[in-house]
Formats: sequence, structure tokens, C-alpha cells
Amino acid sequence: MRERLRLPSGLSLRPWEPSDAAAVLAAFAEPLTARQSDAPVLTPLDAEQWVERRRTQWREGTAHAFAVTDASDSALGCVTVSHLNAQHATGWVSYWTTPAARGRGVASHGCRALADWCFTELGLFRLELAHRTDNPASCTVALTAGFAVEGLQRQKLAYDGVRHDVETHARLATDPPSR
Repeated sequence: MRERLRLPSGLSLRPWEPSDAAAVLAAFAEPLTARQSDAPVLTPLDAEQWVERRRTQWREGTAHAFAVTDASDSALGCVTVSHLNAQHATGWVSYWTTPAARGRGVASHGCRALADWCFTELGLFRLELAHRTDNPASCTVALTAGFAVEGLQRQKLAYDGVRHDVETHARLATDPPSR
């Protein structure tokens, strides 16, 4: 299984490494990104543990999280496939980028490459993702990476006492290649 991918955009995907902890800490200092974490990342130790959880999941085959890196191998974001179901050949895609990397195609290129990797390396057939409807940038990422809109989940998420609608997307191995 390939663990490092070079993208035509000059970006790369690679598994998270212990040396990425400082980048993780900086990324999760931003409140919108902090919501994407499975546990609070407030200290250098938290960031190290976050990276180690990604590495453990990779080894166990329960999830595959890639750092999206630039030419200097600095982490600009993350693309992950999790909730893998071998029987149905499905997975759940998530992504985030550092504030400085937003608007540069980092998430879109990373998601497109992750999806292709999931179809070829993991043999998955269907990938799903979702985003809050008040996050148009995340919708653009999904559409650009070839994920078709499938529906709306009304008031699915609650943050700070406010309910949010969620739009779902999916990409199939048989879908035409994304642009």
C-alpha cells in the first residue's frame, strides 16, 4: 500500500509523523479547526497524542489520515478516511486545513487524491462526507474533489446551543474522474 503520494499541484500526502505535533497544535488553536478533533488539542502533549492516535489507527487499519504537505514537507492540513466497512466497501472522508492554507486548493487536491487512493489501494467503492450548510468552503472542497450532493440532514449538529443543517456528499469508484 502506497503511503506517500505526490500530487500534480505540488502538494504531497503522507502519514502523520511525530515531528508534525507543532503544526497540529497550531492548527487546532483555531476554533473552527478545533471542532474537527476527536479530543481537545490544547498543549504540545495533546498534539503529540493526536498524532500518535493517527499513527495507531493507520497501523490497525481502522483509519488512514494523511498530512497534506507543501514542497518543504510542512503540514498544511489533513485528509482522512475512517469508518471503514469492508463488507460494503465504504468509508467516511473528513478534512481540515490550517487557516494559512485555506483558499489554496489544499483540501480539494488532498480529498481528490485520498479518494483515488481509497479506490485503488483499499478497494473501497463508496466514500461519504458531510459538512454544515453554513460552510460553503467545505462544500466547494467536496464538489471540486468529485463528491456529488446527496441530501440534507436537518439540524443534525449542535454547536454552542445552535442547531446546524448538514449536507451529505458521496463519491463512487465508478464516478467520472473529478476535474
